[in-house]
This record gives sequence, structure tokens and C-alpha cells, in this order.
Amino acid sequence: MQLELHQGSARRHHDIGRDTAPHGVLILPGLDDSGPRHWQSAWSRLPHFRRVDFAEWERPRLHDWVPRLDRAVREHPRPLVLVAHSLGCIAAAWWAALSWSEAFREKVCGALLVAPPDIDDEDIEIRLRDFRPLPRLRLPFPSIVVASRNDPFCRFARAQEIASAWGSDFVDGGAIGHINSDSPIGPWAQGLPLLARLSGHNGNLLVAELGLRTAFA
Repeated sequence: MQLELHQGSARRHHDIGRDTAPHGVLILPGLDDSGPRHWQSAWSRLPHFRRVDFAEWERPRLHDWVPRLDRAVREHPRPLVLVAHSLGCIAAAWWAALSWSEAFREKVCGALLVAPPDIDDEDIEIRLRDFRPLPRLRLPFPSIVVASRNDPFCRFARAQEIASAWGSDFVDGGAIGHINSDSPIGPWAQGLPLLARLSGHNGNLLVAELGLRTAFA
């Protein structure tokens, strides 16, 4: 599947990191963590990809998750890109709202935000409600939101609104559910070229590396 990028930001992602080494990657799972069949777990095997341990996976609390993310960013030894799924996207946005300072300008270089849930929906999973309301701010770093047309946790039009509020470029992921281990995407190699736009990686090399590491996992 070809993922088409709809630019909603004046910043050009593919210019980031052109003349420097590829950035590190912090992976932000969502509610209940990302299991062994989740694409985030596959991506975690790639070099310089690290997973943030939010610890309270089953009973997430905003004021637990944001400090843990802040510590992970501060302790990372190199410039980085956030790769978030579901509630991890909301945590990233709240971190930007509550913890961002100009000191992070050269540290956090972008975010790939996959399947953000509509936490303001009245029927949303009760365990997500501590993260209400949705932070409505233009993110201080380049970002890409990827949404599915049949995500049970967020209407497609609402995902477009979220991307607009965050100043993110928007990608139509097709009808692939919540873009998780139940989706027909496997390790989601199609997402790596989007990451490469933000991180300075060679997308083709990332896809090849993922294929090798998945095959021998």
C-alpha cells in the first residue's frame, strides 16, 4: 500500500537531517503496551530505536506518563524522533504542551503519530479519559499523523481535525483498523519511509533492515 502524504505544514520534513547522521527514535506505545505482534515491537529491533517504558500500561495516568517521556527525552544521547501509537500520540502532545522548552529545539526533531484516539469522544475507553481534553496546540516540531478510515477509536474526519490542530502533515492509511497487531499490516514496513522523512534515515535501508530482523526474530 502506498501511503500518500498530505502536507499541512510549511516545514519540509525531508530536509531534516540531510547533512547529519540519522536521528535516534523513541517509541511510545499506547494503552496496554504494544504486544509482540505489534509493528512497534518489530521496529524496536532496529538500531538506535528505544522504547519508552510508561510502566502503568493498564491504568495510564497523564501525570505519570508525561514525566516518564520527559526523562526519556532528556536521557537520550542524540537528537531524536518520536514514534507514537494511539494513546502514545496523546502523551506526546501533552508533553509538548507541558514540558517543551527551547532547550529541546535541537533534541526533538519530529514525531510520527499513528492512530491517535479521539479521547474527547463520550464513548471512548474509560481508561483513556485521564488524558482529556485533547491538547489543541501546534506542535513545536515537524509531525506526521497517520490515520485509518475505519479506526474504531477515531473517526477519519476527526483524525484530520486533530492533525490540523497539531499542525501535522496527514497521511491516509487506508481501511486498516487501529493500525495495530489486529491490522493486516504485519511489521508495517510501509510506515518506515514516513519516519525517514523526519529522521534523516534512508527509508529503503530501514525497510531492508526491518525485513532481516523480522525474519530472524
